[in-house]
Amino acid sequence: MVMGDLVREVDVVVVGGGPGGYSAAFRCAELGLETVVVDAGKRLGGACLFEGCIPSKALLHVAAVLGEAERAKEFGVDFGPARVSLDPLRKWKSERVIARLARGLVGVARSKGVEVVGGRGVFEDARTVRVEGDEPQALKFRHVIVATGSAPARLRGVEPSERVMDSTAALEVPEVPERLLVVGGGYIGLELGQVYAALGSAVTLVEMTDGLLPGADRDLVQWVARRVEKQFAAVRLNARLEALRETAGGVEATVGGASLTFDRVLFAVGRRPLTEGLGLETTRAKTDARGFLEVDARCATAEPRIFAVGDATGEPMLAHRAMRQGKVAAEVIAGRPAAFDNTVVPAVVFTDPEIAWCGLTETRAAAEGRTVRVAKFQWAASGRAATLGRSDGVTKLVVDPESGRLLGAGIAGPGAGELIAEAALAVEAALLAEDLALTIHTHPTLSETLMEAAETLLRG
Repeated sequence: MVMGDLVREVDVVVVGGGPGGYSAAFRCAELGLETVVVDAGKRLGGACLFEGCIPSKALLHVAAVLGEAERAKEFGVDFGPARVSLDPLRKWKSERVIARLARGLVGVARSKGVEVVGGRGVFEDARTVRVEGDEPQALKFRHVIVATGSAPARLRGVEPSERVMDSTAALEVPEVPERLLVVGGGYIGLELGQVYAALGSAVTLVEMTDGLLPGADRDLVQWVARRVEKQFAAVRLNARLEALRETAGGVEATVGGASLTFDRVLFAVGRRPLTEGLGLETTRAKTDARGFLEVDARCATAEPRIFAVGDATGEPMLAHRAMRQGKVAAEVIAGRPAAFDNTVVPAVVFTDPEIAWCGLTETRAAAEGRTVRVAKFQWAASGRAATLGRSDGVTKLVVDPESGRLLGAGIAGPGAGELIAEAALAVEAALLAEDLALTIHTHPTLSETLMEAAETLLRG
């Protein structure tokens, strides 16, 4: 502790103001606990709001509008060539989307009595967090929740620059490069690749494995794979970036022994937890080899006073998982019975078309040698998909063959991210495929595809 620092005692300190952090703080306050959030940017929302989920979805909406305008020609509506003005686009994203949501979070914090302190929180011991920065102070806590989140991972030997971007820099849309190299075929690379392709870039994507979205079921991925093959200038699978060199004419990349030149490069090779330099070594909290904090079902670490939530605790690194964990940690700290024991954490890739899944996947079932029944309904047979001009999709269910219990689901197609909620509820509630089949779904809707898929099992 630095001499002269203000020392305060509070019930709960939350280190990090992202979705997991502010969800935890709000719930702690609701339960009567004096709560202070320590955030380096003195803001609520974290990377999700400012450099991730929200800005990327805003840009994907712009890409979708451009795509719909192009598809409209198929049914006789021609808006003419699209023109994109980057300054109004950036202003809309920053002011009308991000800033508005940020102001909303500030209002909620104020109404609940949650204080936000600007600075970097570092543990002095298992009882004290020191705040470094413009508002230096020491906060003694009864409990603390670590919600420091994650940052874009970097490739060894590659440093970011004006032309070599990570996802945070790419979301600023500094320009629309004529030639863009995207390194990484996961959800970040695909989403941002589609954004830049829609804006006019010739996108080349390089992925080191033999398929896009490694780990996801191939029959779901094929729909977006077909799309990007038409959208992108090239998709290189089983390929590695071997060298990168900035030149006067751009960025020279060596891929598979061939030298190619691009105007910009986007690295989308995953994310890493922000747990280094927090002073955790002064406590009993433990991290694994990758830097993730180890927690139990109550979101508690090996140090009884210290809890952790969100990306800092491992995969899946998703905002909605962090938010649920934050509420669990708050409930436990308040003495209530709570645990992060959810059966499913749904995942969505907001590409065009979208891909979403929850619970047991067919790929994982096969890897575990587990026998399952799989039902599929192709969107080519969906009346609503036909009216939208979007039959490029499928809905599948993974079911226990003996009990008929729904174990998992996957959806590819426009709006899959919204549709997966029904499947997640069904898996979480241990419903049978028969329950889905016998539930009347509105016609014509895309949600009918869940009912239709379930009905194929009853006919089998």
